[in-house]
Amino acid sequence: MDELRICHLYPDLLNLYGDRGNICALRNRLEWRGIRAIVSEVPSGTAFSASGHDIVFIGGGQDFEQEVLLNDLSGEKTRLIKEAVESGVVFLAICGGYQLLGTHYTTHEGLQYDFTGIMDIHTIGDKKRMIGDYMFDMDNGGKPLRIAGFENHSGKTYLGEGIRPLGKIIRGFGNNGADGTEGARYRNVFCSYSHGPLLPKNPSLCDILLETALKRRYGDYSLSKLDDSIEQRASELIVKRLS
Repeated sequence: MDELRICHLYPDLLNLYGDRGNICALRNRLEWRGIRAIVSEVPSGTAFSASGHDIVFIGGGQDFEQEVLLNDLSGEKTRLIKEAVESGVVFLAICGGYQLLGTHYTTHEGLQYDFTGIMDIHTIGDKKRMIGDYMFDMDNGGKPLRIAGFENHSGKTYLGEGIRPLGKIIRGFGNNGADGTEGARYRNVFCSYSHGPLLPKNPSLCDILLETALKRRYGDYSLSKLDDSIEQRASELIVKRLS
């Protein structure tokens, strides 16, 4: 039986707005196809293996929770996470988890917290929150994929060299409310500000992550089709409302 190893990194601190549902979506959409899903949790203070996972999920957290993680992330764990990223492990990082993969976060009071520096992105805090349902178009091999989500963040993220956006904002704020970008892509890393959680609302995106991980592990791989009629109807209703 084929299998994928899924890691939930920092489930004890980074799990806002039902972000754990992304793990459920990944696991269920594998098991519905007869593919074994091995899910492990790596909370703070626990060792991380760069070679032990096919997919790593990092959820969102509040600013003070990100500060708590800085000591745990420093040194060896950051090196191992970067090693996993550079080797092509699939990552899904949401909001605070997305920010932690960048170089630093500057609060609106001017304090700077240095993060992992795995990706050339940085975030600047603002007093005003960017909140609400939103949607964006994600490039999927030249064909846009409409994604619906929910954002709630005060940090404004800016992409640096070698980092492309996950998508183009159609309605809402996205990375910073100014440049029309949402999220980030680097190698097999997918970053977004979408809570809610993201993947149950967007099964096509979930399958992109799964197929990417399966191809990395097994070579040429094509997922069988599932009946997503209920999920598609729910997504279409959100898109229709936002349009």
